[in-house]
Amino acid sequence: MAELKPILLVEDNPKDLELTLAALDRSQLANEVVTARDGAEALDWLLYRGPHSGRPPVDPAVVLLDLKLPKVDGLQVLEKIKGDADLRHIPVVMLTASKEERDLVRSYELGVNAFVVKPVDFKEFFKAIQEVGMFWAILNEPHPPRPRNQPMRITEA
Repeated sequence: MAELKPILLVEDNPKDLELTLAALDRSQLANEVVTARDGAEALDWLLYRGPHSGRPPVDPAVVLLDLKLPKVDGLQVLEKIKGDADLRHIPVVMLTASKEERDLVRSYELGVNAFVVKPVDFKEFFKAIQEVGMFWAILNEPHPPRPRNQPMRITEA
């Protein structure tokens, strides 16, 4: 059985963070949820920097990424993830209140895997988070693990 990968939740709004954690918990996912309150903290976790330098060498099943973040915004985090050979395979779901078309377009230009606008209604928000969590943590077949900084080899039959 494959190891359960954590979910990295990057959210600075305390209320949205609490609701998202509650929705993921209610989904009964066994995945650990790691939280980061800003983009810099998320990058430190992903890149094994600072207080995360000794963490286990496992990539998240998915990054749930808010767009509007302090220090380093969500688009900058997304650009770093998708521009890094060791991270680009990690699915990233932009989870945001923004309905601005430029944010949607820029996210897809940078390689986001999904763009979900947070519903305003509490029940709809809860349901959306549960569905996102279930899909990416359980249903999605993840990229196979590989040692960091090792090129992927593709063989032809």
